[in-house]
Amino acid sequence: MSLTLRPTPARVRSTSLPRAGALAWLSLLAACSFAPAPSVPEPVAELPDAFAEPAAAGGHAAREWWQGFEDAALNAVVDSVLASNFDLAEAVARVQQARAQAGIARAGLFPVVQGTASAVDQDTPANAGFGQQFRELTGTEDGGLGGFEFPDRLGIRTYSLGAEFAYELDFWGRARNDAKAAGLDYLATESDYDAARIGVLAETITTYFEIADLRTRIALTGETADVLIEREELADTRYESGLITSLELYQVRQELLNTQSILPQLESQLVNAEGRLAVLMGGFREKLDGVLPASLAPVPSADPITAGVPADLLLQRPDVRAAALRLEAARHSIGARRAELLPSLSFSGTIGVQAAEADGLFNVDQWFRNLLGNLTAPIFQGGRLRNNVALAEARFHQAAAAYGRTVVTAVHEVEAALAALENEGRRHAFLTAQLQEAEASVALQLERYSSGVAGYTDYLDAVRARLNVESTLAGSRRDLALARLAVHRALGGDWTAPPEELEALRMVPANNGTPENGRNR
Repeated sequence: MSLTLRPTPARVRSTSLPRAGALAWLSLLAACSFAPAPSVPEPVAELPDAFAEPAAAGGHAAREWWQGFEDAALNAVVDSVLASNFDLAEAVARVQQARAQAGIARAGLFPVVQGTASAVDQDTPANAGFGQQFRELTGTEDGGLGGFEFPDRLGIRTYSLGAEFAYELDFWGRARNDAKAAGLDYLATESDYDAARIGVLAETITTYFEIADLRTRIALTGETADVLIEREELADTRYESGLITSLELYQVRQELLNTQSILPQLESQLVNAEGRLAVLMGGFREKLDGVLPASLAPVPSADPITAGVPADLLLQRPDVRAAALRLEAARHSIGARRAELLPSLSFSGTIGVQAAEADGLFNVDQWFRNLLGNLTAPIFQGGRLRNNVALAEARFHQAAAAYGRTVVTAVHEVEAALAALENEGRRHAFLTAQLQEAEASVALQLERYSSGVAGYTDYLDAVRARLNVESTLAGSRRDLALARLAVHRALGGDWTAPPEELEALRMVPANNGTPENGRNR
């Protein structure tokens, strides 16, 4: 998009130049100084038709995707975060500020009108100021005039009631471009809120699975320690009987101590994770007691994720939307700064009633008016206006580079997340098969021990091996869930319905140069 100048002669009034000469001068300035703003560049020559990593066909379905974990506790935590998170409340306030700023910028398109009311009571000596000048002109410094005695003091009381207005014709689009830039910044701030909401929900889900994993690992580590205590007691008995060496006893005790030393570290990590989740929920750790059950067992969803095509990211990803909107805002800022190089035509005036007595203000015959037209043109300002244009153009090129980087990064993040999800799914399948083998080994060793073929030590070793595999598999379930989270985060989308505060803003007719009922998407 570019701004093309088409001066309308009927709208130009010059107080110092002939009409035709003024128009010719303005047209010459426009032709020489007001080139169209640069067009929006393509950050990538051509987006790929599909992602490099395989994904299910179809458009991305992002709304409340975590429901696929079938975990009521997780759903309750997410709902609490959406209602009480401080970061989201702060982001909503930033959107409201941006909307107000856009409204302020749009105000420049309209005349400024303000009411005035005044009462002036002036009492001055007659031998000073106007009174003295009058006496000198009439030759009555020493006496009266035709029997009229000039008073010693002059008193004048004036009441006035009126309205003042000022308006600058937006002939070159400066105010319009500033208003559009502010409106686009407002929409970009809405996209920033969407990005913040996705970030907060991603952190919430990550922390929830971290807590579930830590609780599982603490329980399994405790069971492993119990098994090793039995193992150590058996080793001690066998050592006393001379069946094993002191080195074997030492190794069993070292393994027990190593396992027991892990528990304090895991418990500290759990306290930290629960505290972080409480902060996300806008409260203290006690708030978790009414939300999180004693045992957390979210089930990773195996449903395929539909990723769509790379071009969908231009609208789905809030960071890409925000970068595009800020790029367009920077383009309009160039138009506004270039318009400042050209002459401006403004009008101001006052209209009202004036009387010597207050009740005379209601007499319409006492009306007065004044009107001023002003045509100004910059001649020399030390390069300030030219540098303002250069600054706006540099900011545009910066925004263009940021937009291109954001688009390329978005495609890469989706492909990396899809690859990680595929690999984590394979790893989870391997560990699941390993657990089945470990459970079969425990059953076999128990049968052998019951039959007297093998000792109890072999059974305890099999149980310990199974617990180790369970702990590793619990970590894999967490990693698989987080890989799924990473795919949804990379693809973007709205995830949830907008909060009531923002929805109420969008339903109000906008007076800030932005679309009336929603975002420019």
